[in-house]
Amino acid sequence: MSTPHIAAAPGEIAPIVLFPGDPLRAKWIAENFLDDAVLYSQTRGMLGFTGTWQGHRVSVQGSGMGQPSMSIYANELFDQYDVQTIVRVGTCGGLTERVGKRDIIIANGACTDSGINRVRFHGLDYAPVADFGLLRAAVEASESMDLESAVHVGLLFSSDQFYTTRPELNDPFVAHGALGVEMETSALYTLAAHRQRRALSICTVSDHLVTHEATTAQEREQTFGDMIEIALRAATA
Repeated sequence: MSTPHIAAAPGEIAPIVLFPGDPLRAKWIAENFLDDAVLYSQTRGMLGFTGTWQGHRVSVQGSGMGQPSMSIYANELFDQYDVQTIVRVGTCGGLTERVGKRDIIIANGACTDSGINRVRFHGLDYAPVADFGLLRAAVEASESMDLESAVHVGLLFSSDQFYTTRPELNDPFVAHGALGVEMETSALYTLAAHRQRRALSICTVSDHLVTHEATTAQEREQTFGDMIEIALRAATA
């Protein structure tokens, strides 16, 4: 029952999926957090694995960058593979000095400049929010861990542009509480709500738009373990 973008047979994908944008981060998660991880798909280089974590079956699937790419994989996971829970484990840019490099943001909701939801809702605004049970479990998990970085709960801004020509458009979102900018969460929360499934985004601040601090590509791929641990504890709680 492979789809156009995921070459997995029925039953090969777990009901719980961790959802990094980077397929190499998916591989790193599978190798370092999951027991007996098996590669189920490498179509278009977007790697997917299933294994176990503390006795729970968990999959990890790369989603690509941006709401259109992420939406393809989320739709197929929800509709063709009956996935019940998706936790995005991604990176974001810090928008305010309230957050620092390598801090973790658990997104209770997401703003966006994308037209995807405007099309879906006939020009009206929709408020995409996290599943509260996952959100609460992630906060409780973070509070029980000895973390090097701070954890924040707040809004993400899901932008359609990585190299924006209008950086001043970030300002109103920051003034209304947005902590970080990334490219996927708004659409993920909307798709999950439509299907009555659970979704949460947890992002590590990989670079900072105010202080101009940044992590390396290798750090983004292989060193954000606290975020993964929070996601696994929350998804399996």
